[in-house]
Amino acid sequence: MFSLNRSAFLNNPASISGSFPDKHRRILPTRVVVAGSSNRDKSNGSLLMATDESTATLKEMRDGYAEVVDPKSGVSGGVQDVYGEDTATEDQPVTPWSVSVASGYSLLRDPHHNKGLAFSEKERNSHYLRGLLPPTVISQELQVKKMLHNIRQYQVPLQKYMAMMDLQERNQKLFYKLLIDNVEELLPIVYTPTVGEACQKYGSIYSRPQGVFISLKDKGKVLEVLRNWPEKNIQVIVVTDGERILGLGDLGCHGMGIPVGKLSLYTALGGIRPSACLPVTIDVGTNNEKLLDDEFYIGLRQKRAIGQEYAELLHEFMTAVKQNYGERILIQFEDFANHNAFDLLEKYGTTHLVFNDDIQGTASVVLAGLISAMKFLGGSLADQRFLFLGAGEAGTGIAELIALEISKQTNMPLEETRKKIWLVDSKAIKPTILIGTSGQGRTFTKEVVEAMASLNEKPIIFSLSNPTSQSECTAEEAYTWSQGRAIFASGSPFDPFEYGDNVFVPGQANNAYIFPGLGLGLIMSGAIRVHDDMLLAAAEALAGQVTQENFDKGLLYPPFKNIRKISAHIAAEVAAKAYELGLATRLPPPKDLVKYAESCMYSPAYRTYR
Repeated sequence: MFSLNRSAFLNNPASISGSFPDKHRRILPTRVVVAGSSNRDKSNGSLLMATDESTATLKEMRDGYAEVVDPKSGVSGGVQDVYGEDTATEDQPVTPWSVSVASGYSLLRDPHHNKGLAFSEKERNSHYLRGLLPPTVISQELQVKKMLHNIRQYQVPLQKYMAMMDLQERNQKLFYKLLIDNVEELLPIVYTPTVGEACQKYGSIYSRPQGVFISLKDKGKVLEVLRNWPEKNIQVIVVTDGERILGLGDLGCHGMGIPVGKLSLYTALGGIRPSACLPVTIDVGTNNEKLLDDEFYIGLRQKRAIGQEYAELLHEFMTAVKQNYGERILIQFEDFANHNAFDLLEKYGTTHLVFNDDIQGTASVVLAGLISAMKFLGGSLADQRFLFLGAGEAGTGIAELIALEISKQTNMPLEETRKKIWLVDSKAIKPTILIGTSGQGRTFTKEVVEAMASLNEKPIIFSLSNPTSQSECTAEEAYTWSQGRAIFASGSPFDPFEYGDNVFVPGQANNAYIFPGLGLGLIMSGAIRVHDDMLLAAAEALAGQVTQENFDKGLLYPPFKNIRKISAHIAAEVAAKAYELGLATRLPPPKDLVKYAESCMYSPAYRTYR
């Protein structure tokens, strides 16, 4: 419940806050805990434990206060330290700076513990909520039903997005319960394609801090900035510099919507605790003149820093993250421009636990779709000829991972397998698989699709650019122009399409299939580096979840409604590969990695407060 994990703070508080006289000692942010009524002053609406000179171990402090969770509730994840990150410091002495005991009105304003009308009669009495809520008590399930009904009333996707974000700031568990239970309907709202519009208008809709902004103004103070974030046991950071947001270009500081959205999916789909997730935006300016002239723009009003100035700020950030959170902190690079994305991955891939979703996540999910197609159509990847439109981050990453998988399957040298892949247009190669990552809408024209259909009985067409407006072709176009023979997948979602007597359900090559499970596998194994073999393992695990019934409907990917089960299997395979490669630090390995992955997952079910 009470979490402080910096050894410097544990052993020498002055080393962080400075050497202050007692009366000027800095109050550090702490986690709110809920205590039973026996521990509070009846004459007061809340209880603040003042600073004193005595020391106690974290374990002693924990034992001294009522725990948030009723152990009989049987709910896992969340406030409970399921990853064991806090247990290592339980027996080290700490100075109890302050402990805030949330109750009454403050409890209702705490999104981590607020349950709204789901507080029981007993809880309302124990925590001074009587009169602050209407008299009715309802279940979390009814709350989910009500919120879903309310969200469906909005006609504009951005309004639905804002309603979901507002819920996340009021009642975190209800937000994740709603998202998990209705993931197929709400995923396009909290992430692509709606998140793209949210980023474009982020300055207008911004209301509360959802992550950490690090700008050029903070150079030399990045570690201090990170320490301002209230949560200390961070395990995943998603960071962007906003230069290449989806297919929308340079959105500068407004790119924060992407890390926020990605980390919501880490929790909902992969079970990572919300308190362990940190969205970060590195603001080095923007070259978007429209934003620079926008009075509502919230970032630095200057052209983008490049070269040494940019590299120095990024290096300070990477160093500070490792210093503050340790060797096993997962850093996901998101929506960096091509020239920076590859450089950062190459520079820090050998020193940090880093992952680029645009390069590696996209590659893994596309490879999974291709493995699924081969499984049900027959043949092998080595027999195919691949043509890409677009040789940026996504296209290059996909091509390289395909080459690695073919090399693994056939024992052919990597140099030979790369020759099967073309990143430029060539009429001579007669491709069997067409993959679009150009970021340019409607570039797979009728002539292109018809040509693919004339060359192949079952042409495989992946139109991967996001958002929907940038897709190389629509599902309807692919099915119509191929006379219903295309095996189609896209980056953004498309509705089912009826052609002749068949209803085709377009596959979505959504990175959300991969990165949540990959992240969980890295965390639960204590991996210290990301290896290409882990990406192959993730792709193969995802493909293994596709059934013949799925494929008969035109699906190359399993239904998203089973995403937590899918993520657990991916996590298990990634963790197994980490142990095999000697990159895991949590020893000994669990006997059943799938069950262990499931047991580690955060649950949004309400807890019973004493």
